[in-house]
Formats: sequence, C-alpha cells, structure tokens
Amino acid sequence: MGVIEPWFVVAVAGNFAGYAIYLAGLRRNLVEPNRASWLIWSAATGMEAATYAAVNPGALQGIVILVSAIACVAVTFGIWRRAAWAAPSPTETLCVAACLSALVLWLVFREAYWAHMLVVAAVPVSFLPTWASVRADPARERSPAWGLWTLGDLATLLVAARGGGEGAGQYAYLLVEFLCHASVWFMIGLATINPLRSFGRRRGGFYVLDAYRKTASLFAVGDTHLGKAVFAAVPFAEGQPLLEFTGRRFRAAQVPSLMRGAGDRYVQVTPDHYMGPSGRMDDLVNHSCDPNAGLRFADDGVYLVAIRAIAPGEEISWDYSTTLTESNWHMICQCRSPDCRRVIGNFATLAPERQEFYRARNLVAPYLRRRESVLPDVRRHAR
Repeated sequence: MGVIEPWFVVAVAGNFAGYAIYLAGLRRNLVEPNRASWLIWSAATGMEAATYAAVNPGALQGIVILVSAIACVAVTFGIWRRAAWAAPSPTETLCVAACLSALVLWLVFREAYWAHMLVVAAVPVSFLPTWASVRADPARERSPAWGLWTLGDLATLLVAARGGGEGAGQYAYLLVEFLCHASVWFMIGLATINPLRSFGRRRGGFYVLDAYRKTASLFAVGDTHLGKAVFAAVPFAEGQPLLEFTGRRFRAAQVPSLMRGAGDRYVQVTPDHYMGPSGRMDDLVNHSCDPNAGLRFADDGVYLVAIRAIAPGEEISWDYSTTLTESNWHMICQCRSPDCRRVIGNFATLAPERQEFYRARNLVAPYLRRRESVLPDVRRHAR
C-alpha cells in the first residue's frame, strides 16, 4: 500500500487541479469548451465510476475516477449556466445512447463488465467534437488542465499496475482516457503545463491563467445592463469582418416557441430556417437600434461586419431586425441609443430609409434584399 499511495495522491491531485484550473478559465472566458463533449463526458464518467467499481471492487483508481466524475459534472454545470444548449448531433446522440445502453446492460442484465467496456468505447467518440474544435482553433482549449489530466491519468495507470490488476477491465478505460487527454494536450501545445506561465502575482493579487489570455485577442467579454456583451479590444475599420456566426441550422418547426433572455439565441437565415446558438462569442453580441456592425451572408458563412469605424472598448452590436420576416416576434428594446425604437420587430417594421441603408451595405438576410421579399410571418427569431 505504501508503494502505491504516492501515485494515488498524484493521480487525485492532478485530476482535481486540472478541473479547478479549467473552471477558473471557464469563468474568465479563457477557454471555449465544446458543450456536447462535456455533456457526454458527464454521463460517461458517472457510468464509468459505477461500472469500474463493480468490475474492480476496492481498487484505489476507482476513487480517482469517482473524483473525476464529480468534477466533470461541476464543469458541465458551469458551461450549462454560461450558454444555451442545442439539440444533439447524430454523433452526440450515439454517445449518449451508448451510456444509456451501458446502464441497461448493468442494471437489467447484471453485465457490469460489458457495460464498462461499452462506456470505454464511447469515450473516444465523445472527444470528436472537441478534437474538431481544437483543430479549428487551438486557443479554444489552451489550458494547463489538459496536461494535468494527462499526468493524472498516467499516475492512475501506475496505481492500477502497482496494485497488480490484470485484464482489460482494469486498464481499458484508464488507457483510453490517457490517450484522449494527451491528444488534446499535444494539439494545444505541451508548453501549456509550464506552471511559470500559468500562475503569478501582480499588484498584490494572485492570478491564474493570465499567461493564456490571447495577447492579440480582438475582443473582450464583459457585463452591461443587458448581461454579457462583446467589446472591441482593438480598432476596426468600416467594412472589416469581425466574427463568424457558426450555430447549427434548424427548421422553423424545430425552434422553441417560448424563449427568453439568454435562451433566445436563434437567427433567421432563410424563410424556413434558423441558426441556433453556437456556445461561442457570437452568441453574446447584443442588439442595438444604432449598431456599429451588421450580418453579411456570404457563400462560405455568415459574418459580422463593421458598419463604421469601431474604437477599442466599444461594445459590438447589430440590428436583430435585419434577418427577420416573421410578424409574431417582438422584443422590448433596452439598447439605450438615442435612436432606440423601443420595440424590435421584423424587417418590415423598419423605416424605408433604414431598410435601404442595410440593403445598400449588403447587411440583410438574402431573402430580404429585395423590397417585394419583405413578407409577413414565418415563426420566430432572435439572438
């Protein structure tokens, strides 16, 4: 027992520190976690903690997995509170189904071993959304947590080996977790584990993860009377692209009919389709009746473009009416601009000269670019 206790402490400490640092980064908007992966991991780690203990009763590494499961749920809850959740993709649905099938195998057929192995098989599939996100932009997950989780997994493997465990039931999950965490760590950069770049003191205060702020970041997320908002961190020229809106597409009938506040993150992109929340910065851009940006629909995506020059520290905003045809949606406006319309409705509610202003700059949805295309009603919007 004395031989494996140090590795057990390292395993628990590595995993716990990883989750604590990741939560700190989440609260400070330094990481952009993939919501689907974390929802799946919460279900998978909970099942894994239960099935691992059933297959390997009394194993110390089972305690490490239990600690990880509790911490994983805490991170997922933090993400849940921070952003809206979209309907799962086919891949995400497959992972959740695998976890539910494992539960059935275990509870109904008393097959703890095969339930355990089914959860193991779901782990790499659940990493697919995160791998895709990191491949597109490594900065989304640039946190020391991935290195700490990798080292914690390695220590957990050593705990299992020192304990004399044998067979796939002992090592399969631990090895798969180690390889998946290590792959993300490798993708974001192995130097992210360097504690000298992760912690520090400044002006009498202790700071975590300051080194991982994007020094060349174009935007900052802050709070206003409306809640979260996006601010320019650098100057932008008129016509310059700012952000890409990247949410999934939904048919009008799939969009919830009753949404309020942060849950109202849908943008109408065709008469019958909407773009849902992405869980990223584009969800936080607020409406203004006197905006400094607008949505431009291009062949390769939907982009927020500066209408005029934007100074550092200025809030980024756009006019929600520029994508709407439906007549049954409205929003009480609190933008506080001198030109505030008080109530925001569809594109047809804008003054004719304002409609032409947006059309002339190609800042309306394609189906609104002609006067005769402004028709009443579809369903609902908004972002």
